[in-house]
Parts: sequence; C-alpha cells; structure tokens
Amino acid sequence: MAALVGAGSRGTADYARLIRKGRSLVAHGGETLAGLLVAEPFSRELHIWELAVAAEHRSRGVGSGLVRAAQIDGRNMGTRALTLTTDRHDGAAFYTRLGFEEVTALDAHPRLAGELANEVDDGLPADRRCAMICFLD
Repeated sequence: MAALVGAGSRGTADYARLIRKGRSLVAHGGETLAGLLVAEPFSRELHIWELAVAAEHRSRGVGSGLVRAAQIDGRNMGTRALTLTTDRHDGAAFYTRLGFEEVTALDAHPRLAGELANEVDDGLPADRRCAMICFLD
C-alpha cells in the first residue's frame, strides 16, 4: 500500500485507521494491487481521502471504477454526497467527468474549508487546491 500511495501528509497508521472504518475499496489486477480508494464518513457525506492507481494500471478505468463503486456504496449507506480535495489542474477534470463539481461557497462547507487550510499548512499551493462534491440521488 505504501508504494501505491507514495509519500504524503498521511502515514501508514492514518490509512490503517481509515481502512478499519470499512469504507475503503481496492481493485486488483491479477495478483497485484491495482488501485485503492480510502474514504471516511462524516455525517451524511463520504469523504475520499485518497485515490491511488498503480502506474501500470492507469488509463484503464481503475480509478473511475473505484469512484463509481464509492458512489454506489455511499448511496447504499444513505450518504447524500461524496467529497474530496484535489489539485485543481491535475485532478479536477477527472472528478468532474464522474459528476463532481467544485465547491465555491466554502463558508457553507467548513469541514472542506478546514481540510484545504490543512493542505496549505502542509505545503501544498493554495491556488492549485480545490474542494469538490458529488451529490448522490
């Protein structure tokens, strides 16, 4: 798992805690881990903390499949929306194709505003970060 998600602000213990909550998904390619989605419920939202796909499995629908599975999981558990933060230039277009939209009224989403502030504190450039939401019907 560590090789798949790489270095970041979250450590292995953080991921282990989130995975124990039971809202994480994996995709296998043969005998190898192809992708991983780590999520955590917050009230009526399911927040995606990490979506990682192994280099040899990219552009094959693994990431999209994991997000769609999370959308189904969210609907089944009565969640009203999926949320996440991402790079505005490298990730937002991918999530937009899956039904996400950028959260522009961050005052209405203080948890997401706080997460963006934490990311900036961790050294990520504020102008490149955005919060996104996908409402589930």
